[in-house]
Amino acid sequence: MTRVIPETEMSGSTTDILREGYRYIPDHMEELGTDIYRTRILGQKSIVMTGPEAVELFYNERYFERSTAIPPRVRSTLFGTGGVQVLDDRQHRHRKAMFMSLMTMPRLQLIAEIAAEQWENAARKWEKEKTVVLFDEAQKVMLRTACRWAGVPLQEKDTAKRAKQLTELVDALGGVGPRYWKGVLARHSVDEWMAEVIKQERSGKLRAPEGSPLRVISRHQELDGSPLSTHTAAVELVNIIRPITAISWYVMFGAMAMLANPETRGRLATGEETYAHMFTQEVRRFYPFGPFLGARVRRNFRWKDMRFRKGELVFLDIFGMNRDGRLWEEPDRFIPERFRNWTGTPFDFIPQGGGDHYLGHRCAGEWVTIEVMRESMQFLAGKIDYRIPSQNLHMDLGRIPIMPESRFIMTDVRLKR
Repeated sequence: MTRVIPETEMSGSTTDILREGYRYIPDHMEELGTDIYRTRILGQKSIVMTGPEAVELFYNERYFERSTAIPPRVRSTLFGTGGVQVLDDRQHRHRKAMFMSLMTMPRLQLIAEIAAEQWENAARKWEKEKTVVLFDEAQKVMLRTACRWAGVPLQEKDTAKRAKQLTELVDALGGVGPRYWKGVLARHSVDEWMAEVIKQERSGKLRAPEGSPLRVISRHQELDGSPLSTHTAAVELVNIIRPITAISWYVMFGAMAMLANPETRGRLATGEETYAHMFTQEVRRFYPFGPFLGARVRRNFRWKDMRFRKGELVFLDIFGMNRDGRLWEEPDRFIPERFRNWTGTPFDFIPQGGGDHYLGHRCAGEWVTIEVMRESMQFLAGKIDYRIPSQNLHMDLGRIPIMPESRFIMTDVRLKR
């Protein structure tokens, strides 16, 4: 017997989604009393769903494809054209293997060490400043870290400009008008920058370290044995640099979490790795970043006696799952200890996508995010002293990605000697 998927007459316009932001899907789920419903989003027939079983289905390539599901506005800003996010099947697995080859323990340890050094260098400069805006400074620290780890040359005079451009790619995700067009212009600029870097590495003018992302990407071969085009290689290099720069959001969130939960700063300052890991994971759960993900049904099928039709868009709720009381005890409280003995699966904690890192569309850089975050949180808690003036840290869930107005201001920053 076929179960009917509940339907709603929501318009699902871009304006509606951007107005309601992170609450768009969870609120309608609660209103309908369901974990799945059919509607129209962006003028197309769509299914919206949540829950670990839905995640496991969503990442099954037999039923879903990504290449036709990513909106043009996301390709023109966040992802670029031709990158790993818009590939499916063998092409995707082959390209994904290139990224996963970079996620070795020595490489992860290296980026953590680079991040620690870059934070200390930055703090020495902050000691001479009256006021520091953490989010703005974190962008530059993360970009310097990313470029050094990737083997990409970065001149200090260009750091602020490039960090701003890479942040604009992410900030365009939920933006309209100026925010969106800043992202489009930034995409053109960073693609040209990385294309020139690729050309220099391939010509021998630039010698990237063995095993570095620049070296690996510039030498990567497609399934037919051909090298990546200069443009595609540049896009994939941006896919290394951009997400690391975007860790600046999580750095700011981590500082906000320490402010709201003062006891956590003392625990982090001890240098206890286990606690730093738990804290990092809770920041990624508690503070919203990506609201939802989309895919397209590639063939008719049934799931739990419900009919999915070829061509329908399917949206998976991320924000709602990270705040779902069925998965998390007291989900609206910040509790790092919930991850001490956490025995979750790749389908119930998905701040950077779900499923298998190697075979599916889960973010290849998730381990980099965790390593760099852990190092960053221990630095903010244990290596510097600072004061926090009165400021506006209100989190507007209608803004994607979320951004408190003050971006976390610090004063009187001093390195602990």
